Amino acid sequence: MKNTDYAKPLQVDGKTVTFFDFNQFAADMGTSVEKLPFSIKILVENLLRKLDGRVVTETDLTHIVRWQKTYAAPVEIPYHPARVLMQDFTGVPAVVDLAAMRDAVKALGKDPARVNPLVPTELIVDHSIQVDYFGTDDALEKNVALEYSRNSERYELLKWAQKSFSNFKVVPPNSGICHQVNLENLGRVVITQDENGNAAAYPDTLVGTDSHTPMINGIGVMGWGVGGIEAEAVMLGQPYYMSIPEVIGVKLTGTLQAGVTATDLVLTITEMLRKVNVVEKFVEYFGPGMKSLSVTDRATIANMTPEYGATLGFFPVDEKTLDYLELTGRGDRARLVEAYCKATGMFYTGETDPEFTQVVELDLATVVPSLAGPARPQDRISLPALKKTFADILGCEYDRDTEIKRISEFHDESGCKTVRARRCRPVTQRQFDMELNGRPMKIGDGNIVIAAITSCTNTSNPHVLMGAGLIAKNAVARGLKVPPYVKTSLAPGSKVVMDYLEAASLVPYFDALGFHLAAFGCTTCIGNSGPLHPDIEAVIRKNDLNVAAVLSGNRNFEARIHQNIKSNFLASPMLVVIFALAGRVDIDLTLEPVGIDPNGEPVYLEDLWPSHDQIDKLAKAHVKKEFYEKEYARIFDGDRFWEALDIAESTTFAWNDASTYIKNPPYFDGFSLTPQPPGDITGARVFLLLGDTVTTDHISPAGAIPQDYPAGQYLIENGVDRDQFNSYGSRRGNHEVMMRGTFGNIRIKNQLVAPKQGSLTLKFPEKKEMFNYDAAMAYEKEGTPLIVLGGKEYGTGSSRDWAAKGTTLLGIKAVIAQSYERIHRNNLVGMGVLPLVFADGESAQSLGLDGSETLTISGLDNMTPRKQLAVKAVRADGSAINFTVTSRLDTEVDVEYFENGGILPCVIRKMMADLND
Repeated sequence: MKNTDYAKPLQVDGKTVTFFDFNQFAADMGTSVEKLPFSIKILVENLLRKLDGRVVTETDLTHIVRWQKTYAAPVEIPYHPARVLMQDFTGVPAVVDLAAMRDAVKALGKDPARVNPLVPTELIVDHSIQVDYFGTDDALEKNVALEYSRNSERYELLKWAQKSFSNFKVVPPNSGICHQVNLENLGRVVITQDENGNAAAYPDTLVGTDSHTPMINGIGVMGWGVGGIEAEAVMLGQPYYMSIPEVIGVKLTGTLQAGVTATDLVLTITEMLRKVNVVEKFVEYFGPGMKSLSVTDRATIANMTPEYGATLGFFPVDEKTLDYLELTGRGDRARLVEAYCKATGMFYTGETDPEFTQVVELDLATVVPSLAGPARPQDRISLPALKKTFADILGCEYDRDTEIKRISEFHDESGCKTVRARRCRPVTQRQFDMELNGRPMKIGDGNIVIAAITSCTNTSNPHVLMGAGLIAKNAVARGLKVPPYVKTSLAPGSKVVMDYLEAASLVPYFDALGFHLAAFGCTTCIGNSGPLHPDIEAVIRKNDLNVAAVLSGNRNFEARIHQNIKSNFLASPMLVVIFALAGRVDIDLTLEPVGIDPNGEPVYLEDLWPSHDQIDKLAKAHVKKEFYEKEYARIFDGDRFWEALDIAESTTFAWNDASTYIKNPPYFDGFSLTPQPPGDITGARVFLLLGDTVTTDHISPAGAIPQDYPAGQYLIENGVDRDQFNSYGSRRGNHEVMMRGTFGNIRIKNQLVAPKQGSLTLKFPEKKEMFNYDAAMAYEKEGTPLIVLGGKEYGTGSSRDWAAKGTTLLGIKAVIAQSYERIHRNNLVGMGVLPLVFADGESAQSLGLDGSETLTISGLDNMTPRKQLAVKAVRADGSAINFTVTSRLDTEVDVEYFENGGILPCVIRKMMADLND
């Protein structure tokens, strides 16, 4: 069979393109794809188009066209994403790896230019800018200038890559956030590409080096986050090997009530789907309720796909997708998308529904205003319950019914709303005097010290930003101000946002409340909130205050937003403004006023909240196609800082040995074209004993580098001043910093040193307490392999390849956990670390392991997917605990990567073999 047998013509705008008719192929196979989930249809098309009999076989194609709702064992297929999306935190180490691969190929006597992206790759610089300056008109200019002063070496590397690699584009800093830029401009939905003189049309697909890549699912594009090393393999033309997924259908009915936003909806969905357990599964949305959601509402839901644990959060193409393409200046693309999707049955009408592994229903009318926190996105809190939740966090007494009764009694007696307002109190009386810029003030538990309108999750949605602007306008009209201890910032995901906010005359009201434009980048959402005022930090530390941050982002893990902020809450931009005005989170905004105006009158939530019609009218009037066309016509140009980077084109990178940002990594030291068999792991020590929900932020933090930690000491020893440390995320091109920062989160809880938290462990057999890095180096000198023991959801969070890279560089040969998040498991395999799981119902605790044992893992020879391995743990007294674990090398390709020591060595060996053929 030839795939060209199914190539058919399609007329679009007077031109002919070719598409692959997978419906006809299915019919010839005696089956139908009509009822398949839309996301599975994309995989069917992909394998049919890439069918070559070598990498993609007829057996692979048969497996996917006969998709089953469940699989007793994983069935692997080779999938070829059409493009790769990167951001700079994960993109810099990927470029470093590619540069190192070029060096390795050159050392083998081959052409280093062979190492070059074969798949279109776009990198958006968005993760590095911090909110150092805020609350002034020049905050953006100052933050960008500081960003370049800190990151010029990294940006020089990226500009070198842009010049020296073909098929590689860079969106420079100060342009926007990768997922929003992808949604508003880079996303094709349907791609056309010249192949042998013919224009072929096929679905847009991608992998991204950021876990929130599924945001593009909001316009019907298949994309998800992978580790940087997996993305590099795809860039170099390798297929992405994946197990055929189960698909959970989420049927949406009804419509959102007045006052409820897409943020409230996605927090509700995150909570709901975490309970369903959609880890490593596709989620696909359908039903009449979907039709009531705008594309940007859908993108908000798709953006938080990793927060509910799925691989995809997919919305099929419909008429709203076409309208959005028109709005964002892609009218010609909209016509192609409509023609292609209708010709192939990929256009969702709602008349019939696909069949899914499982269907979960949600009535949109049941969604209520919500936040999530204080440390996990799935921990949703309805607005009235926030005060009680925070009281519980502090261990204080608070009963809402009693509060309502008290308020009601005083209101009846006085008839005065002011008295009602003053009857509501914080849940704790801990308040401390301080001065801030010469002004006396108090700060205590529950006060908000960061309020950030940030993140592509919500700044891609004009309705919630227009709503936030109207709230600011109403607040200014009532004379309300944000307390001085609240650090406010506005960091949109694209420059289009400021265009329409300015057109709607809302920017002055944001500015009046301190929400001045601070950046076009991720900022607070990924931990780049910048410093708090030193006097505020001093009071927090001295009194161990539990202060809060409120942000319109997607993650709020421990110590992510700011190391001194214990409670972090996710909310819509509209609620961010409201809480900034209130200045505290221990408040019930359904009972208490947001603030008191200059005349002593209380101002309540309902006094400030705009109607849906007000927001919609403003959005329709001022969100214009010409704004998208103007900004994206110059998206690759860069600002004056980017233009000033003078970089020459060269085949190999000129490493600077003195750099503390960019280092040639050791992955290919002593590289041989013949891999060494892994062999059994003997005499291993437990490096860390961890609990549940250990995130990649715990394993590889992105934020501030503590001075007294090994990474900080390394920088000091290399002449870097404390104020120039920057962040772990910005130094991901330097393995010396990153391996010292591995398991370096100040909140990580290693049970070997409990109750202490932070980057500490016990070195055995001495039982000496040491920094993790120092202990690992001591074990390395002894030739002792290391094991990490974990609990459930090990590696949840960001697609942070350094969480796996650092693991392997510390000498950790295996991780044994109860379960893994998908991306981190893949990353461990990609770096040659063996991911293992305990038997069902077993854990380190149930087996009686305390971390002092010496471990041997047997059966690594003749490895097969999901092989059962024997573990023997010997205590100091000679007694032993024997148990069985399952290898999470799920496929034959996983086994191949593991036996080669990771993806990159495997790719180079294949590349060299191809050159020798």
